[in-house]
Amino acid sequence: MGRWRIPRSASKSQLVNLLCTVLFCVTVAAAAFRASVLDSKDPYKCKALMLEGRWLDIPKGGSFRPSFQNWQPPGCMLHHYNSKDISTCFHSRRIVLAGDSTTRQIFWAIARKLDPNSATEALTEGHQHADLSINRKNVDLHFIWDPFLNTTRLHHELLLYHRDTAAAEDDHSLEKQAASIILAGGGLWHARYLKHDPVSQYLDSIRNFTAYLQPSYQPDTSAQRLVLPAAAAASAEDLFLIAPVQLPLYEALSLERASTISPAVVEAMNTHLEDTSTLRGADVLSSFNSMTWQQKLTYEASGIHVLDSVASQKADVLLNLRCNAKSMALGRYPFDRTCCSRYNPPNWVQRFLLFCGMIVLPLLSLIVGKGSKRLPLLPSSKVVAALLVIGLSLSYCFYTDRTHMFNKINKQFSYVEFNVFWVGTLGLGGLSIRRSEGPRVSKTLTTSGQPDQQFLSRDQTDEWKGWMQFVILIYHYTGASKVLWIYEIVRLLVASYLFMTGFGHTLYFYTKDDYSFRRFASVLIRLNFLSCVLPYMMRTDYLFYYFAPLVTFWFIIIYFTMRIGRSRNRSTPILLLKIAISAIVVTISVRLPGILEQAFSVLNHTCRIEWNVAEWRFRVALDVYIVYTGMVAAVLYVKVDNALRGRVDDGAPNFVRKHFNHLRVVAVIVSMAVVTGFWIFIRGFSNKYSYNAWHSYLSPFVILSYVVLRNANRHLRNYRSCLFAWLGRYSLETFTLQFHIWLAGDTKGLLSIGVFKDAADTGRRVDFVVLTILFLWVSWHVAVATGTLTSWIIDPKAGREAVEIEDGRGKAELGLPRTKSHERLQDHYTGKTSTDQGIIKRLWSQPLKLVKDDLQVRLGLLLGIMWLCNWVYV
Repeated sequence: MGRWRIPRSASKSQLVNLLCTVLFCVTVAAAAFRASVLDSKDPYKCKALMLEGRWLDIPKGGSFRPSFQNWQPPGCMLHHYNSKDISTCFHSRRIVLAGDSTTRQIFWAIARKLDPNSATEALTEGHQHADLSINRKNVDLHFIWDPFLNTTRLHHELLLYHRDTAAAEDDHSLEKQAASIILAGGGLWHARYLKHDPVSQYLDSIRNFTAYLQPSYQPDTSAQRLVLPAAAAASAEDLFLIAPVQLPLYEALSLERASTISPAVVEAMNTHLEDTSTLRGADVLSSFNSMTWQQKLTYEASGIHVLDSVASQKADVLLNLRCNAKSMALGRYPFDRTCCSRYNPPNWVQRFLLFCGMIVLPLLSLIVGKGSKRLPLLPSSKVVAALLVIGLSLSYCFYTDRTHMFNKINKQFSYVEFNVFWVGTLGLGGLSIRRSEGPRVSKTLTTSGQPDQQFLSRDQTDEWKGWMQFVILIYHYTGASKVLWIYEIVRLLVASYLFMTGFGHTLYFYTKDDYSFRRFASVLIRLNFLSCVLPYMMRTDYLFYYFAPLVTFWFIIIYFTMRIGRSRNRSTPILLLKIAISAIVVTISVRLPGILEQAFSVLNHTCRIEWNVAEWRFRVALDVYIVYTGMVAAVLYVKVDNALRGRVDDGAPNFVRKHFNHLRVVAVIVSMAVVTGFWIFIRGFSNKYSYNAWHSYLSPFVILSYVVLRNANRHLRNYRSCLFAWLGRYSLETFTLQFHIWLAGDTKGLLSIGVFKDAADTGRRVDFVVLTILFLWVSWHVAVATGTLTSWIIDPKAGREAVEIEDGRGKAELGLPRTKSHERLQDHYTGKTSTDQGIIKRLWSQPLKLVKDDLQVRLGLLLGIMWLCNWVYV
């Protein structure tokens, strides 16, 4: 992926690149082999969903946490259906379940998903051995009480499923449309009440079912049954499925039941059912019994019926088989229903990006790398390498999260796993603590007379971003969002990023007075390059990668707040007044209904941009004051800095200089009290919503307290963790790329190579190690490539250095990699033109020169291309 250098040692960089390249190729090859060869008979994971699975939340050690709510089919993500999902899938259609009380449990599980309140009422009023019907959300849900699987009504439903139109027309009692899905399950009543050969009589009932299967079915193609998901359209294929005989918990059965319901009889029924499935093509949901296999706690006291949570998972298996393909065909992210579903084929924009990333750019890189005479329009080798990195990375994102090449699995939070991750990360970060080697302030700034790092130095903010990014990655990977205290901490971390945005940009504008369009464009391109290109490849939108849009929004606010009336910025009261006015305007614009809606409507009509207004309002409003806190902190820092340097010698500055040590001690004590008080205070919140209502008011105090404590003395300022600082420089890329090449299903699940099927826990650990290494490696290269392309866009013919964006504390932006000044891009724009140019070259020369010479034209061209892609994107 190009040849980039890690600071200090080029040889180490080359070795890391070589090893990671080999690992990358092996991983992709292994995933492709599994998908194309090992899973060739079940490419969409339909059979896997029907036949197998395991619990991710088995109770351990007397845990009181909810259990048996997270069923994991092999290699795909089981979607938990709700009322809206079911209504969308079965609108004006029927769901029919027939059988005994074990099948009725699944009926009630679906009913509770449709409408919990009405289902509870109907459950208390319904008769035990009777047919049931519920109509909610335009969905007809029916249960046929048929423990022996031989009633006329079930026969009629199967006739409709078979498309026996003549029989349906002759019998006017039949409805004209077949059920969208039919599930039949029984067998226990055969064992309980039929004394003479219950197994044979059960099999006779099953053989009657198989007569309604498609007559073109061939026994030797049984593996192909349900290989293809239901048609991805409104006329999706209707399904007829058979539930296996429920395995009882024999030790819990009553004496009467245990006398007839024996393991031999039940096992014989299921064995013959599996044989029938193989020979006659019946689709049997064997995973139902896998849910209770060797899991005594999944049963109710009767030993026959399962817990409601287990029944709910059975219902989800049923619904995923029927509805996932239809939902995925709509092309709306998140694409998190990966069981028995098919990703949409790539549209022309995706095909173009894949073609460029995997064919055009590699060939172009080879041509440029040979050093032969290049065409006039050909960029330098370093720019081509950067384009190649972006192209391959986008292609990698597509194949990991928009195809079945890589498996996707569900998340499951575990305190043990969470603690292992953060303790391990903390240990590695602690081992990498070194003294900062960056620029230091003069001795006059410190009372000790020793050289000292400045307040919130570049090394320190990189470290801050790095350890926060580690915590956020762990938070996403482990699925810790349901744990309130972890959620509260992560909300503070996001606010901390925005605090640094306000502090850094304000400090730059205040000290440099640089409001040039070049500066403005450099920051915007650097922040948004990846998050603007990625949606075209992944069928998402810009706001989905919310961190870059959020930081971009606040940078624009800071820019105009500081630029308007810039000549008066040296007046502290006026500058603070400008900040206050900006805060009021933004708060009103965000929280007052109608303003954002109107703005997003304009974007939709003019640019075909469809963004979620509610989600954006939530993101901005949640941290609406922390950026302004950072702005004020930057102004105060400059004032205190000037006072300590003796640049101002009267009034408050003189008082600060004389009593600085005392003020620092007071600030440290107050900060410790604030952090302690915050932790005690948030223990009183019962849910996320109550905490969110307070977050925007609490976060400024906690973050300022952390800043004070982190800079409390010279030793704390002058040391940083190299590991955390390294990740902090690539935090933008790691945050964005985690959505597709580390997590899966647009962050809803986890990515998996899927090779280690025989040892689930071992395989998951191997997947984590391998995919984490590749994730960090790709993010590192994408960060460097983005910096190179930013400099190329900003100035393609002069200053071949990568753009170094300052923020008042040193060069670099948002903790992203610093490029050494000697790492120049080759200047292939010589400006020379041949006197014997043809007419075509002369026609091209003027527009090309305009593009090369004018930054605004280049940006306008890029925006125009994006605008056109929005309108033609399918």
